[in-house]
Amino acid sequence: MSDSDSAMAGGCLTISLGALRANYRLIAARVAPARAAAVVKADGYGLGALHVAPVLAAEGCRDFFVAHLAEAIALKTALPTNARLYVLNGLQPGSETACIAAGAIPVLNSLDQARRWQAAARGSGNPRDAVVQVDSGMSRLGMTPAEAGTLAGDADFRAAVPVVLLMSHLACADTPDHPANEAQRRNFAAAAALFPGVPLSLANSGGSFLPTDFHLALVRPGVSLYGAAPNDAAPNPMRPVVALDARVIQVRTIPAGAGVGYGMTFTADRETRIATIAAGYADGLPRALGNRGAAYYNGVRLPIAGRVSMDSITLDVTALPPGTLKLGDRVELIGPHQSLDQLAADAGTISYEILTSLGHRYHRVYRDSEPPAASGAA
Repeated sequence: MSDSDSAMAGGCLTISLGALRANYRLIAARVAPARAAAVVKADGYGLGALHVAPVLAAEGCRDFFVAHLAEAIALKTALPTNARLYVLNGLQPGSETACIAAGAIPVLNSLDQARRWQAAARGSGNPRDAVVQVDSGMSRLGMTPAEAGTLAGDADFRAAVPVVLLMSHLACADTPDHPANEAQRRNFAAAAALFPGVPLSLANSGGSFLPTDFHLALVRPGVSLYGAAPNDAAPNPMRPVVALDARVIQVRTIPAGAGVGYGMTFTADRETRIATIAAGYADGLPRALGNRGAAYYNGVRLPIAGRVSMDSITLDVTALPPGTLKLGDRVELIGPHQSLDQLAADAGTISYEILTSLGHRYHRVYRDSEPPAASGAA
């Protein structure tokens, strides 16, 4: 966007590519000799896959995971020719030929997907790589151990479809002491015995910070690359990648007893100054922040007063001296005084949802500089 575009936007989303690089390096160093992949689905967790994936590739990443085949096709030409693109949801019937043409690698989650990919490989005249996912206890995606065993013992399948990775997904990795983590590790190890010599992958962002026996051949960090805390047990070691400011539309003083916003869920208990800012739930700021969340200005907390609207939020700015805020000034929603994780907690949700909901009405700025490490607030 140009400077004029910035002036027309209601807010500014700043994305630190330098922090993204630092976060990848931190995880890659921690899990070595395992390889560190990058999950760039949902348009790079809302930050622009075509921006973030090449930066991660420049740091040495060669394994990229998306959810849908269309995401892989859109990203393919932005990556080095030796990069591998995996499609986590596997393939819908009829998309196998497009996947072959794109050179993407499907994650096979069912016998149906596996047999369709086997047939497509035969039809193409060449073996076609795939990943097999085993459900180790999350009950979301993946084959049962018995189904995986059927493929493992099928010589025709293995000839047509070289299994380049066996994977599963941890349900509770963000809670390091949860007993499900070890139970899933053991279940996955049992399934892995059916595929001797095949590289293994179990750990996501949180799993990358679990003990080394969770790291195996490949870890698949996602949200932590973008600055969110990998677990709830320790200060956040990741550098903040996003900062979000919104512009002031109006400041007014209301008398005691006046209501604010839809439903008038906030009533002033004294003379109160209200600032309206140009961002709302259409921009990825959940309605649940109403009367709970806050913005900041020069380190001063400004509580949200009333409900979050589609295009605006009202703040109680009485704590600031009169005249401090004026039309066009910016208040901080994510930044040094309020982390992504804190904003998500105030909304009763998780950082994933906030990141992937941040709208495209913000002026977006990509910077190479690295901000300081997070304060530890999660």
